[in-house]
Amino acid sequence: MEEVHATPETSFFLLTGLHKYIAIFLVVLSWILVHKWSLRKQKGPRSWPIIGATVEQLRNYHSMHDWLVEYLSKHRTVTVDMPFTSYTYIADPVNVEHVLKTNFTNYPKGDVYRSYMHVLLGDGIFNADGELWRKQRKTASFEFASKNLRDFSAIVFREYSLKLSSILSQASKTGKVVDMQELFMRMTLDSICKVGFGVEIGTLSPDLPENSFAQAFDAANIIVTLRFIDPLWRLKRFLHVGSEALLEQSIKLVDEFTYSVIRRRKAEIVEARASGKQEKGDEQIKHDILSRFIELGEASGDDGSGFGDDKSLRDVVLNFVIAGRDTTATTLSWFTYMAMSHPEVAEKLRRELSAFEAERAREEGVTLVHSGAGAGAADDDAAFAARVAQFASLLNYDSLGKLVYLHACVTETLRLYPSVPQDPKGILEDDVLPDGTKVKAGGMVTYVPYHGADGVQLGARRGDFPAGAVDQRRRRVPERVAVQVHGVPGGAKDLPGQGLGVPADEDGIGHPVPLLQVPAVGGTPRGVPHDDHPLHGARTQA
Repeated sequence: MEEVHATPETSFFLLTGLHKYIAIFLVVLSWILVHKWSLRKQKGPRSWPIIGATVEQLRNYHSMHDWLVEYLSKHRTVTVDMPFTSYTYIADPVNVEHVLKTNFTNYPKGDVYRSYMHVLLGDGIFNADGELWRKQRKTASFEFASKNLRDFSAIVFREYSLKLSSILSQASKTGKVVDMQELFMRMTLDSICKVGFGVEIGTLSPDLPENSFAQAFDAANIIVTLRFIDPLWRLKRFLHVGSEALLEQSIKLVDEFTYSVIRRRKAEIVEARASGKQEKGDEQIKHDILSRFIELGEASGDDGSGFGDDKSLRDVVLNFVIAGRDTTATTLSWFTYMAMSHPEVAEKLRRELSAFEAERAREEGVTLVHSGAGAGAADDDAAFAARVAQFASLLNYDSLGKLVYLHACVTETLRLYPSVPQDPKGILEDDVLPDGTKVKAGGMVTYVPYHGADGVQLGARRGDFPAGAVDQRRRRVPERVAVQVHGVPGGAKDLPGQGLGVPADEDGIGHPVPLLQVPAVGGTPRGVPHDDHPLHGARTQA
C-alpha cells in the first residue's frame, strides 16, 4: 500500500499561514504595549486603543462634575482621550491664567466646539470667535448696561418671583412635596423669555402646564452636550436615529417658535411706530432684548454688525436665553439646598431680610401688612399674599445692594457650585501649559471651576457652606463676582449680563425667604444640574 506523505510544498504553506497569524498577534500586542507605554505618565482615566476613555465618560455622565473632581483633586491637570481627539481638563490657576489670559488667542471656541453646538447656538456670542465675538460682546455689554433693560428686567424678575412665591404658599398650605429645581427652571425660563423675547411662555402658571418650546429647548440643550462624549453622534445624525433624530425634531420646534416671535415682534415695532406708541414709552416694545437688537440691526444697515437678518436675531436671543435660564436656576437650587443644610446661615438671612423690610418700609413711609393669624384661612392667605407683594414692592435693583449677607451667600454658593462648571476651549496651535502638559492643535482644553476657584482641592469639602466662610466673604463685599468665582488674577472679565444675573438670583431668593421654611426631603448634592439634583422633591411648610 502506497503511503501518503506531505509534500514539502504543503508543509511550507501550512507554516506560512501559522506565521501570518503569529505576526498579526505580535503586531497587535506590540501596538497595545506601545500605547500603554505612551500613557505611563498620563494623569486621568484609563485610555483604550481607538475608543480612548469613552466608556468611562459615558458611565459617569450623570455625575460628570464629581467624577472629574476626583481626578483633579489628585492632579491639577487631567487628559482624557477620546476617539479622534483628546480633552485636557485644567484646575491649576497658572494653567487657567495661561489659557484665559496669557495665551488667550490660542484658545478660541474652535471648530470642534462649534461643530457640536452650532445647531443650537448658531453664530451667537457663546459659539463665536474672533471679530464676530468681539462685536457681539461689545454690543451686548452696552445693551446690558442700559438702565432701561435693567429696570425692565427688575420688573420681570419681581413678577415671576411673586408667581413662584404663590405656588410655594399653596404647596405649604396643602403639605405638598414640590420639585424646587423644576420650579426654578420654570421661573427662569419664563423670566428670561419675557426679557429676551418680550413674550409670555406660561410654564409657571399655577397648574404647571407642559410647554412644547420648553421641552424642545431642554432636549436640545442636553443632546448637544452629550455630543462631547458620544463618538457616534455624526453617524446618528447621518442616519437620523437615536438622540440626533430627537435633536432635529427639538431644534425644529425651537426655531418655529423663535422665528414666529421675531416676525411678530418686527410687525409690532412697525405698528407701534405707525401709531406713535413707541415714543410714548411702551416698555414691551422698547426694552426686551429682541426689540433692542432689531432696532440695532435696522440702524446699522449693511455695516456688517450681524443683527439685520432673522437668523442672526435668533442666534443672539437664544444664546442669552441659554445663558440666563440654566445658570440662574441652578444657582437658586444650590443656594436653597445649602441654606436648608445650614440653618444658622438661613437664620442670619432671615434676620437681614426682615431688617431690610422694616428699613425700606420706614423709608417709603408705609405700614407693613400683618401676616399673622386672621379671622380664617382665607384671611390668612390674603394677608400672606399681601405681605409678600408688599415686600416685593420694597425690593428694587438699587436696594438689593443693602443685602450684604445675601450677596455673600450667593457668591459663596457660586464658588462651591459654579453655575458654569466647565468652560471648554479649542486649541489653535500646539502649546505647552505652564505645568509642562503638552496640548495639540485640534484638541480641547476645559477649565473646570467646579473643582475649586481658589485652587484649593474641594473634593473633601464639597457641600460645606460654613457661616464663617460666608461672614468672611460678607466683609469683603465683592464687587467683581467673576474674579472671586474664577480666582484668576486679572484673568476673569466681566460678562455681558453679569450685572443682571446675580441680582436675579438675589431677587428670586429674597421674596420667599423671610416667610417660608423649606426642609429638604430629597437626596444630597451630586454636582449634576438636572435629574440627580438634591432639590428634586422638597417640601414647603409655613
